[in-house]
Amino acid sequence: MITARAAATFEPVGRSVATARGFVRDTLQGWGLTDLIEDAVVLTSELVTNAVVHAGTSAEVRCLRDPRGVRIEVVDRHPERELPLAEVSRGRLDLSSEGGRGLLLCAALASRWGVDYTAIDKSVWFRLDQQALPVGTRAAGPVLPDEALPVSDARVRVAVAQVDRADTITAWNDDAKELFGYTAEQVVGKPLADLAAWPQTPGTGTGIAEALALSRWEGSYGLRDSEGRTIPVYACHLRVRDAHGEPSTVCLIVRDQERAILQSPSRLPGTASGDDRPGDPLDALIGSPPPDDLDGLLQRTVERARDMLDGDAAFLLLATDDETELEVRATTGLPSARQRFARVPVETGSGRYGSARMPSVHEDLATAPGAVPLLSGTGMHAVVTVPLKVEGRLTGSLGVASETPGRYSNEEALRLQFAADRIALAVESARLTELERLRRGSLAFLVEASELLAGTLDRNQTLALMAQMTVPTLATWCAVYTIHEFGSEPVLSYVLHEDEERIDGIKALLERVDPPDPDISLGVRVWTAPADAAHDTALRSSLRSLALGRPHGARSPGTSLTTASAVGGETVVLPLIARNRVIGLLALGKPTEERFRQDILELAEDLSRRAALALDNARLYSERTAISQSLQRSLLPPELPDIDGVDVEVIYRAAGEGNEVGGDFYDVFPIREGAYGFAIGDVCGTGPLAAAVTGLARHALRLLAREGLSGPAVLERLNAAILEEGDRSRFLTLLYGELWPRPEGGALLKMVCAGHPLPLHLTQNGTVAPAASPQPLLGVIEDLELYEQTATLNPGDVLLCVTDGVTERREGTRMLGDDGLADVLSSCTGLTAGAVAARVLRAVERFASDAPSDDMAILTLRIPE
Repeated sequence: MITARAAATFEPVGRSVATARGFVRDTLQGWGLTDLIEDAVVLTSELVTNAVVHAGTSAEVRCLRDPRGVRIEVVDRHPERELPLAEVSRGRLDLSSEGGRGLLLCAALASRWGVDYTAIDKSVWFRLDQQALPVGTRAAGPVLPDEALPVSDARVRVAVAQVDRADTITAWNDDAKELFGYTAEQVVGKPLADLAAWPQTPGTGTGIAEALALSRWEGSYGLRDSEGRTIPVYACHLRVRDAHGEPSTVCLIVRDQERAILQSPSRLPGTASGDDRPGDPLDALIGSPPPDDLDGLLQRTVERARDMLDGDAAFLLLATDDETELEVRATTGLPSARQRFARVPVETGSGRYGSARMPSVHEDLATAPGAVPLLSGTGMHAVVTVPLKVEGRLTGSLGVASETPGRYSNEEALRLQFAADRIALAVESARLTELERLRRGSLAFLVEASELLAGTLDRNQTLALMAQMTVPTLATWCAVYTIHEFGSEPVLSYVLHEDEERIDGIKALLERVDPPDPDISLGVRVWTAPADAAHDTALRSSLRSLALGRPHGARSPGTSLTTASAVGGETVVLPLIARNRVIGLLALGKPTEERFRQDILELAEDLSRRAALALDNARLYSERTAISQSLQRSLLPPELPDIDGVDVEVIYRAAGEGNEVGGDFYDVFPIREGAYGFAIGDVCGTGPLAAAVTGLARHALRLLAREGLSGPAVLERLNAAILEEGDRSRFLTLLYGELWPRPEGGALLKMVCAGHPLPLHLTQNGTVAPAASPQPLLGVIEDLELYEQTATLNPGDVLLCVTDGVTERREGTRMLGDDGLADVLSSCTGLTAGAVAARVLRAVERFASDAPSDDMAILTLRIPE
């Protein structure tokens, strides 16, 4: 027979779970079923979560009262969703799994439960029956067989000790003397902490002084007896006051194996263990083993902590390695991802509530604004926070909040501290596992990044690599600023976002914002300018659109709301420091309401150091290349002269990437009317010393030739000038000649070949022959005796002059050589001077698969037919 009925419908949003708990709690409170509230709220929370979160439908909660108890039904609109009934009935369901946990709790806590289906909905129901207790009975257990009763000594002894405000012992009964061997005279007046071994095992977060100050405390620790042995005990502490208002704490203490004498019964069943001790409530809800991943464990912890204290929200923060800051890692009941990874200091003020190292209870945050910044603007009033500690070290903080002021007291703080102490080790273990995984991943990431950055010396490519390595691995977007000269303003050089369509908007925004300060002393810091500018510009654009009557969603100039959202989260700036100088800045950003994890920032710092050095190397290489190319151009003639009756063509190819000045050079220049000089040479080595000899040779040739000296005299004086350079001298191979065009066609050649590859003469009939004989090279011996050789170029003839980069082209053991070059030239009959030079170059390049390793110069002179 139904004596009372209540029902409410909840929308498929996360806040509905807390509202449904409040509805059930208030309903049963009003019906006087206070002893059923705790179980009813836990089961309702699980079933409504399944409906509104997992099934994604609205949920109707019906409370039906009858003379024996209450029936609660949770109805959702997902009738076809499969339930793991078989696994629940066989007891095989994994507590660590999300699916079916509500049904498992129903099977454990409810008197009866079941599932009803209709064509349009599904109803999961459970019954909770009131125990029929005699008048005056607060709680009672079932009748158990003798073998199931707790074990104790034949004479049960309960030590009673009373501790005053100063935590010193004022009373000590005879059972305490029998258990620990101390008489009352030996211990009265001494602090209880002198006898206590606290904690007995690692992981307990509350010290004995804090436990004695609580209104009630229950748990395990150790007491040292008169022989110095530590005896495990189970104790119940109750804070009382005498007729004069003086507080003290009464401690009831038994041996740990007799804990059943004092231990409060657990309302949630624990899994059976070897010592038959009831499991911790939070352990039972989280499941054993806990989730493997840290985020899953933390999220489940806050959800179960919220349910355990029947709160509206919960949060968990983890401490940094130096225990100076706490980082928000998991929340429930708060706005989505609210301040996730935000960091707050451990010590926020003086006193008990100014430190995260101690439990704290705020009855109403309205009277202490800013006490818990994470809850600002959320509508929460009461909040209880407790530390997570492992071996006395702060590892985190767990908090539960309620919208109802005055909801929590020291009793709830004690319950939450128990749960925190039991879960702290699991959380720390998962954190260390994740940290090790992240460190391994970070190491692999940095190794790969270093290899990529070392693989290029191109500045633009280095900038692109920096951005591509950070997005999306470390950040949603990034910007690279470069500083060209010391003291100059940073210049925006590269922008990247994981969504390419947003790059232009972010770039336009950053170009309107003052760049970050490059002061090296500022280090890594938060940069709010992009988010502030984006929000201001988006707001002005929206107001302008409204004023102009532009329809909602129409494209407007300036920064869009999309851009504002993209840069609306946390933005950090990392200086790019190389060789003790700031050469740029790396800005990393997150979208709205997202923040960086501390380990991600540390990884970004490591990457920025490597990237800065790579960028500076690219800058130095670019500068060196520009200098080398400028110097190389200065060592070559600016242009070739026009010679009547002679076609002239030159091809020059520098080996490598252009950062070294080559030793090959050429020149064609007028000597006097009707006579032209030509030269092609190769200085030993590369770099500045080779460049000095090259410059000396080219300019000396012009000056000496125009003085009217013959070819041998010109080279002999050049040889003397090279030797005068002393240690800076380099030997030189050189082909120098004079060209005398004839009015009737053809040309007379006068040449001196000083250690250089011999010039080849191609006639009209395809015959190829050397046009000169080899003579000693320059820069080795002082007294040279050189002679001049003549040759005639008839119409259609070609003179080919090359450096050793052409003739010494290799592929394995094969070399092109003089004979190979002659074969190539023999096929060039009838070609222009440019075509001959091009064919020779193509033949050299195709001779081997590798790129040429030496500079090449090709000079061709041809008499047109």
